[in-house]
Amino acid sequence: MIKPRISVVQYLNTAPLVWGMLHGAQRGKFRLEFTTPARCADAVARGQADVGIIPSIEVPRMEGTEVVPGISIASKRLVKSVLLISKVPIDRVRTVAMDNSSRTSAALITVLLRRSYGLDFQSAPADPDLEQMLKRADAALLIGDPALTFQLEVESQKSKAQDVLVYDLAAEWKKLTARPFVFAVWAGLPEVGLGDFVHDFQESRDEGLRHLDAIASEWGPRLGLAESAVKLYLAENINYDLDEENLAGLRLFYKLAEEEGLIPAGKELRLVSQAAMAER
Repeated sequence: MIKPRISVVQYLNTAPLVWGMLHGAQRGKFRLEFTTPARCADAVARGQADVGIIPSIEVPRMEGTEVVPGISIASKRLVKSVLLISKVPIDRVRTVAMDNSSRTSAALITVLLRRSYGLDFQSAPADPDLEQMLKRADAALLIGDPALTFQLEVESQKSKAQDVLVYDLAAEWKKLTARPFVFAVWAGLPEVGLGDFVHDFQESRDEGLRHLDAIASEWGPRLGLAESAVKLYLAENINYDLDEENLAGLRLFYKLAEEEGLIPAGKELRLVSQAAMAER
């Protein structure tokens, strides 16, 4: 039997989602390939992967994409790993260096700066090197593990970057909309038979959430962070559901992104239906 090809973002916040696939009952069922968020979307779009942890902004850009129900990488309030780090107050930002591994967060900062602050700004992709990013722009969009490490260093007062302002983009979205923000989802094309895998994806996530101590002990040393901080981030800052509240936030994001010309018009969010899952 050919194993489904699964494209996975190589960040700490995906670790609970694939825990069961690496260590639990789903081990051996899938062929996992680890990469950046942008490349996950590209792999699925090009048929190089069957399913991926897809940046949420990419779902309406990919024709026919279906989303696995009940699972996401989201934040109900502070996310700590998606940051705008600025040399000036946010309402004075005119140029932004965008982490080139990001697509959803780049769209989010566009929506936020235009909607919340009425800014007409310029942006350019950049490698996630904060010092170099801030040499070329007023502000830098930093995501994932580099952003989390920076934020935790700021909180512990170990960071040398004390002359910058730090804006948590999930918190900025919450301030604008009063909704959670969904950064990524499991998604693929209908022909791969996503309904066959939904239970495995959900069980793998649940297994991961039961093993946050083990994940923290693995990832803490890898990132140079305290294990307690890693566990707190996964338990409190990241939400792994795609509940009605998160779905409402996601649909609102799509509405605003469409109005800003960031995604095609008229695209509906398509979840793998319970009927399709039952048939398979």
